[in-house]
Amino acid sequence: MKHSIYYFLLSLFIFVGCNQKKENSNTNVMKPQAKIIPEKLIIHDDTRIDNYFWMRLSDEQKKAENPDEQTQDVLNYLNEENAYLKKVMSHTNEFQEKLFKEIVGRIKKDDQSVPVNDNGYSYYTRFEEGGDYALYCRKQLNDGALEEILLNGPELAKGFSYYGIGSRSVSPDNKLLAYGIDTVSRRQYTIYFKNLETGELLPDVLSNTSGGTTWANNNKVVYYTTKDPITLRTYRIYKHVLGTKQADDELVFEEKDDTFSCGVYKTKSKKYLMIYSSQTLSTEFRYLDADNIDGEWKVIQPREKDLLYYVDHFENSFFIRTNLNATNFKLVKTPISKTTKENWIDVIAHRKDILLQGFDIFKNYLVVSERIDGLSAIRVKKWNGDEHYLKFNDPAYLASTTSNLDFDTEILRYNYSSLTTPSSTFEYNMSTKQQVLLKQQEVLNSDFSPEKYVSERLFATANDGTKVPISLVYKKGTIKSSKTPLLLYAYGSYGNSIEPTFSSTRLSLLDRGFVYAIAHIRGGQEMGREWYEDGKLLKKKNTFTDFINVGEFLINEGFTSSDHLYAYGGSAGGLLMGAILNMKPDLWNGVVAAVPFVDVVSTMLDETIPLTTFEFDEWGNPKDKEYYDYMKSYSPYDNVEAKDYPNILITTGYWDSQVQYWEPAKWIAKLRELKTDDNILLMDCNMETGHGGASGRFERYKRTALTYAFLFDLENIKE
Repeated sequence: MKHSIYYFLLSLFIFVGCNQKKENSNTNVMKPQAKIIPEKLIIHDDTRIDNYFWMRLSDEQKKAENPDEQTQDVLNYLNEENAYLKKVMSHTNEFQEKLFKEIVGRIKKDDQSVPVNDNGYSYYTRFEEGGDYALYCRKQLNDGALEEILLNGPELAKGFSYYGIGSRSVSPDNKLLAYGIDTVSRRQYTIYFKNLETGELLPDVLSNTSGGTTWANNNKVVYYTTKDPITLRTYRIYKHVLGTKQADDELVFEEKDDTFSCGVYKTKSKKYLMIYSSQTLSTEFRYLDADNIDGEWKVIQPREKDLLYYVDHFENSFFIRTNLNATNFKLVKTPISKTTKENWIDVIAHRKDILLQGFDIFKNYLVVSERIDGLSAIRVKKWNGDEHYLKFNDPAYLASTTSNLDFDTEILRYNYSSLTTPSSTFEYNMSTKQQVLLKQQEVLNSDFSPEKYVSERLFATANDGTKVPISLVYKKGTIKSSKTPLLLYAYGSYGNSIEPTFSSTRLSLLDRGFVYAIAHIRGGQEMGREWYEDGKLLKKKNTFTDFINVGEFLINEGFTSSDHLYAYGGSAGGLLMGAILNMKPDLWNGVVAAVPFVDVVSTMLDETIPLTTFEFDEWGNPKDKEYYDYMKSYSPYDNVEAKDYPNILITTGYWDSQVQYWEPAKWIAKLRELKTDDNILLMDCNMETGHGGASGRFERYKRTALTYAFLFDLENIKE
């Protein structure tokens, strides 16, 4: 921002809080009104006027002990929005408290995860009664072994408004723990090392990292990634020798292409260290013998545009999942001595109608995770060729392999959940086909049972004739009618599939008569890789029209009406919410946009903003006029108009590193400026958290209670 223009215009415009207007006819509370400081944004001979560009602050401004004038103006505005939210929703305070207690009341307070065995120990997390943070524990794999508390979350988090514990990694000799801590909610972690024999912290401290470490096999060296301090892109990988200073760490790899990020891990075999570089449409891996850390890192296959591959190791080969001549991916293997794509041999060939999502390698088995007709599938294949699929009965569900660290075993561990079945962990004998339920999520203080709820899977027809899957759940006895409230959720970006899984939190909606639906729209990957390709770049609008078509379908099928239809989406799903609000505002009675990515053009034009450069393959680069014009045609912030909008609740976090707070802040200000209705428009900006909300186990549900109270209030549901 040009400061001379900023301060000149500052004297011409009225300060926040003046010249306020009423928000709706049901309250006398006056809404905040942000000052207007026009900023001309010019590119491709096109001029956009951004009246709220001034809301953007740098990290340095946000972190300064004494805020400058601009920072104080932004803080004033955000605080006024928060105060306004509290006033408008104050009549629901008791209901919010009831909902909060109801939601957390279903959660087992002294819960414990299913233990995972690794290298002679059983690892698990557990919560103590009333604890907001976990204890990270282990026991030796012998009778009578005592519990070791590796990290005491409740103790560590004392005195912090936010305390995020990142990745944890134990050295091969089981004596040292490396772990990451974020106290800002900016996803910039500091790594610490703990001696598990004495309980003492080592002097080694690694700052500005992504939170994870990968141990070499000698127990003395770890590899870690650091972030660009401005863009937060993970772009450098260092080797740290214990007992030395971070400043002396060896830079082993730097990703100089700012459209890529990088990371490091160890293969399941523990034989190789892997460095990967990745972007939306391209990956590159290099490897090093974990016992020979002074050796040379070797590239498996040089990066190519539109070539994706992912690597693990078995015996004398690398096994690779790739899209090489395989839209829905295939599995290949290649000798370690000859790793380029010319040497790749098919293990599981490409199939046009089945998406290969992942694989797990065992001594005697290969387990493949697939997606068939939009539903997850687990395929077990002996190396000698015999194979079978696990069977599941719900109309919509998620089945996924998990925590299979043991190599020489016939036991496969997997998770299962559906819209009516709580999260369940099974151990499945791949030889006998017998399985054991290790744990199912408990739902406390409730008469819940799966039989009391109904799950359905339907298909809506999009404008172009495409069939879009819908997963629905509601309580038995819920009457489908034009007066039935329905909440429709979707995401639709990055190829992320939204799975139809259970939520005990959601019971608060279902038990009060709501139908809950997931629209599996294009931009995700539910129906295969082409489903994703048809919802990105210059086809992005398919994501929005699919969602609208699903809403219209549910109305036509008698599930609800526009007077009782609600939409919810977060992050890139918040972009979806902003787009459908502009495209079809009269279809919804209310919309909830969580941490919404709504200022698409300006963000994608600014390569200093986190995530921008390596998302060009998702949204396009607006420095190219074709992408600029298309992006501008749907960008929620740029397309706010003087017209009626439904009731809207927006949530954000001041320290958000994924979607900067100023995007929703500018958006709500522009909506207030232009909208012609008296419907409710609210924003909740958590001043202490980032993209994921509160770090505590229970604290995050206060925002859920607020969201539900907002919806219930619109439905005149009081308790």
